Amino acid sequence: MKRIGVLTSGGDAPGMNAAIRAVVRTAISEDMEVFGIERGYEGLINGEIRKMGMSSVGDIIHRGGTILKTARSERFITPEGFQRALDMIENFGLEGLVVVGGDGSLTGGLELTRAGVPVMGLPGTIDNDLAYTDFTIGFDTTVNTVLSAIGNIRDTSSSHERTTVLEVMGRNCGDIALYAGLAGGAETVLIPEVEADLSSICRKIIIGKNRGKVHSLILHAEGVKMSSRELARILEERTGVETKVVVLGYIQRGGSPTARDRMLASQVGYRAVKLLKEDSSSRAIGIRGNEIFDMDLEEALKMQRIADTSLIRLAEILA
Repeated sequence: MKRIGVLTSGGDAPGMNAAIRAVVRTAISEDMEVFGIERGYEGLINGEIRKMGMSSVGDIIHRGGTILKTARSERFITPEGFQRALDMIENFGLEGLVVVGGDGSLTGGLELTRAGVPVMGLPGTIDNDLAYTDFTIGFDTTVNTVLSAIGNIRDTSSSHERTTVLEVMGRNCGDIALYAGLAGGAETVLIPEVEADLSSICRKIIIGKNRGKVHSLILHAEGVKMSSRELARILEERTGVETKVVVLGYIQRGGSPTARDRMLASQVGYRAVKLLKEDSSSRAIGIRGNEIFDMDLEEALKMQRIADTSLIRLAEILA
């Protein structure tokens, strides 16, 4: 294989630039041409494709977001749009693609695979919701961003002696709330995978207040059925403690990636190019334990993620 493309799709994640850098520089070292596809599958359909060199990825490893930009594409799931994407791949002579993104992005890669295009899927999403890999690119940075916010919120929450419900991202996966809540010392962590016990939460707040605790912090994953504002209203009514809501929002997506995310992105990007060089079939690349591994892309996407409920129990004990 001599000519490949790389794109980032779906939500951006810190570390995507490190992955792009690894793909480009590894490809060049293997005497391959590499083309950057801007704005994900939408850009592929539009032919927003440019050749990349060593200098194209200089000074980007520390930057959040993605230099290739990203977009969601409704056209890609239509027969006409999908065919246009295939035409562009043929027009530019691309023999394989590296796709950096989450479940939807890798599913798009699987469709290209079925049309005969080898695709290497890299797990780029802050949500950590891809079952086949222990961690995804961007997750560690996001958890650390939330931890920083927890420190700031704790200061003002203590000053006003109130309860704060902090809503974090993650779609239907509660890992951001779970890891940040455990590491940040939250009294309660609510995730979509486990039903909330309102009586237990209220009891914990009241017992804490009775023993002199001046504030309480609740981490609320966005996928939980009860909204953070409804939760805050109920808690305030049932405990008598002033309760505020903080929705952290898109600040979680930005920022310079941590060393852990840069390492993961660099390693999976390198592995992707080496597999394409060997004319491998489509693979999903990730990390298990401390080992980078790859597996069949279709099989990877069939796997169902199971929440580590032992961490919830640990958070309850330590709180």
